[in-house]
Amino acid sequence: MTDFAAPTKRIELTLRALVLGCLLAIIFTAANVYLGLQVGLTFASSIPAAVISMAILRGFRTSTIWENMTVQTVASVGGAISSIIFVLPALVMVGWWKSFPFWQSFLICAFGGILGVTFSIPLRRALVINAALPYPEGVAAAEVLKVGSRGAEQTESAVRENKAGLLVVICSSIASALYAWLVAARVFIGEASTFFRLPAALGGGATGISFGMQFALLGAGHLVGLAVGIAMLVGFIIAWAVCVPVLTSLQMTPGEAEAAAIDVWRNQVRFMGAGSIGVAAIWTLLKLIGPLVGGVTSALAAQRKRASSEALDITEQDIPITLVSFISLGVLAAIAILLWSFTAGTSLASSAPVLVIGGLIYVVLIGLVVASVCGYMAGLIGSSNSPVSGVGILAIVIASLLMVGAMQLMGIRADPSIVAFALLITAVVFAVAVISNDNLQDLKTGQLVAATPWRQQTALIVGVLAGALVIPFVLDLLNNANGFVGGPPPTATNTAPLSAPQATLIAALAKGVIEGGLRWDLIGIGAAIGVGVILVDEVLVRTSGGKRKLPPLAVGIGIYLPMAITTTVFAGALIGAVYNKWVSGKSYGEVAKRLGILLASGMIVGESLFGVFTAGVVAASGNGDVLALVPADSGWPAMLAAVVGLAAATYGLYAWIRLKAGKV
Repeated sequence: MTDFAAPTKRIELTLRALVLGCLLAIIFTAANVYLGLQVGLTFASSIPAAVISMAILRGFRTSTIWENMTVQTVASVGGAISSIIFVLPALVMVGWWKSFPFWQSFLICAFGGILGVTFSIPLRRALVINAALPYPEGVAAAEVLKVGSRGAEQTESAVRENKAGLLVVICSSIASALYAWLVAARVFIGEASTFFRLPAALGGGATGISFGMQFALLGAGHLVGLAVGIAMLVGFIIAWAVCVPVLTSLQMTPGEAEAAAIDVWRNQVRFMGAGSIGVAAIWTLLKLIGPLVGGVTSALAAQRKRASSEALDITEQDIPITLVSFISLGVLAAIAILLWSFTAGTSLASSAPVLVIGGLIYVVLIGLVVASVCGYMAGLIGSSNSPVSGVGILAIVIASLLMVGAMQLMGIRADPSIVAFALLITAVVFAVAVISNDNLQDLKTGQLVAATPWRQQTALIVGVLAGALVIPFVLDLLNNANGFVGGPPPTATNTAPLSAPQATLIAALAKGVIEGGLRWDLIGIGAAIGVGVILVDEVLVRTSGGKRKLPPLAVGIGIYLPMAITTTVFAGALIGAVYNKWVSGKSYGEVAKRLGILLASGMIVGESLFGVFTAGVVAASGNGDVLALVPADSGWPAMLAAVVGLAAATYGLYAWIRLKAGKV
């Protein structure tokens, strides 16, 4: 038992904790939706949420570590459900939705998320208590809570660190939003780029270099770390230093260098990146099969040993399994209604009973598997590093193949409704995956601070609903203001579409499997590249004892993402590594590193929330230049101002938090 043994009256699942958790969940969900659609990455919100909660609830004399645990749990899962944007925009990209209908979008997120909670509850004993899994983010969040919560053994410096952490999040958010406003106003340019053709002796191919002027990307780079940042840079080199110039040379792509290079990258090289991502995701999942089987076996054994009359300590009380079963059955019945209504008025209507039953079986079987897979992956490598996008890729391929089989059995011809149905059930399964991925991480934090599991699991469901409420609104705003690459044009003018890399890939796979026409040759080349990267990664890991690695999934993402995103994320990873080395060995080094994480989180939150605000203004006005203060052709002065401004502000922020850490 820890030092946080349960008192006679426990202050844990309170109304104020749920309200604060829901507010933070809404903020972090909106920020993650924007970041995920732009970069293809999301960030873990548990530690920033814990820091904010401790700073706010400290004003209440009765606040406890468990109450802060509740806030962190609600906010964390609300941010995690935002990963549904890796699938949901695909319904717009394939033309089935013109916008994001609130109730359908909300129910997909809510139903899948609740199943993610209930499916992973039986795994808590085996994967959280009995398994020797590191749970890196769960352990880190628990340490933050122990240091900063009332009721823990605190020092004056711990209290100061808590206050400093909140100030860092707020100030970095404001700085990031202010910089984003200057970009929107065109005082600063948003992207610095140059394109050129190579000399004739080198083939005359076209290529270029681009860098995004965005704090959110720098913050994302800091959080993903140097190994992932270098891997993304390798992907960028493969795409823009090899594939694009070689293909533009061999195909003698006409036009100016910029138009030729972007055309080849968008229509050919990105599919290679998709193939590389797919192979890397499958490989990562295959490596976890052995540990996964052991974890599931242990979970089933623990459930069999648990007698119904067994008296359990408060820190061992889950939501009763009978109630878990009733909740799951109720949600599955609601999903059946959702699937049935989805087929109404389509070519699938006559086959609705078979499709609904098949869809439910798919959701249950695949959902249980992904709950186990993602729960184990979260424990092994952390929620942020867990390749849940690989689960989405496998899920859509399986769903699409099953739909092809159903078409042949029932004599249905391929049409958009079949693609959309496959995407719908994949979205539900993906929601199960991302919540399971986050759920067990939070339950590990709860175990370390002696929280009550059933109260925490209730908070998880509340967090799912809070996140699910905001996602349709944010998606609709961004769709109207910016649109997505590969989707219909936005209603506003003069806006750049969001890349939404995972959703673009999943939409292409669904259409390619069901309707045909997918460039399998390019995907095959990308898969071969992925195999090569996997081999390099394995050699690096084995020869360095695990100290060096080249994450294959990150390389694929580096090929697939626009280069302005990739280069900036790498820069953020490099800056974060330099900063950590800068403070290492100092007496305040660990505090400084924790403040660095909060600084990076604030960078993401500030710009992302400003991006959502801007989307609302743009969608309402129909003009993408509504915030512009200077002409569009401001040229090199705006570029120079942006570079100097970003560099100065970044250095200033990191120097400031280093100084603050020294005073904690």
